[in-house]
Order: sequence, then C-alpha cells, then structure tokens
Amino acid sequence: MKKLDNFSNCLNILKCANFELANENDIYRTGVIGQFNLTFELAWKALQAVLRVHGAEGAETGSPREILQLGYKLGFVEDSAVWLTTLKKRNTSMHIYDEGEIDEMILLIRDSFTPAFIVLEKLLREKVNEAEGDWV
Repeated sequence: MKKLDNFSNCLNILKCANFELANENDIYRTGVIGQFNLTFELAWKALQAVLRVHGAEGAETGSPREILQLGYKLGFVEDSAVWLTTLKKRNTSMHIYDEGEIDEMILLIRDSFTPAFIVLEKLLREKVNEAEGDWV
C-alpha cells in the first residue's frame, strides 16, 4: 500500500535523527522538526487509507483530527492523548521562534512522537495484513 510505504520511508528517516546533534545545530533542529511534520502528514493519510480498506464509515473524508479520532475509536490508534498532542504540536510547529519551545519540541519528537509513529506503523501493517487475509 503506497501511502503506508511512504509513511514508513519517512519514519525511517526520522528514526535515524541524531538528537545529540539537534541540541547544538540549528539547521539540523529545523530539519528534525520538518521531518516530524512530513511524517505526521503521511501518518494520518496512511491511517485514513487503511481505515478505507477496512470499510470504516467516515474514513472517506476528514481532517487529521477526525481521522485520528476515528482511528482511536476503531482501535487503529492506541494513545489518543499522545496523538492529540502530536496534532497540536504539528499545527504550531511552523510558528515556533522561542528556543525553549524548540527544545521542548525536539524532546517530544524524540520521546513521544517517534515512538507513537512506530506503534502506528506496526499496527497499520497488521491491519493491512488482516484485510489482505480477508481477500484470500
């Protein structure tokens, strides 16, 4: 599934981020935040695509918030609090100018958001395999 593969590829790049380097290099910090934004965008779109494969009502259209809520309701997303924080931070990340907020964002990406992406990727792969098993 192309959307899931795109998400996985983007996540693999984020997983390779050197957070020590992000502490001392401004352009690298900007890159990590940019990669987070791209990974988030691909994550919710992959979730939407997998929900569609499963015939989930309401998955045809919707904002990232609506798709994440539907995914949580149907058991495709595990930790709704982390995902709502991820969404909020994605929405504000383009307007962070304070170094303290940037530091916080980098830590959240490392400690909360990347692990949540990893869990989602695994769960979506399982859900795609389930759907394919239904066709066999």
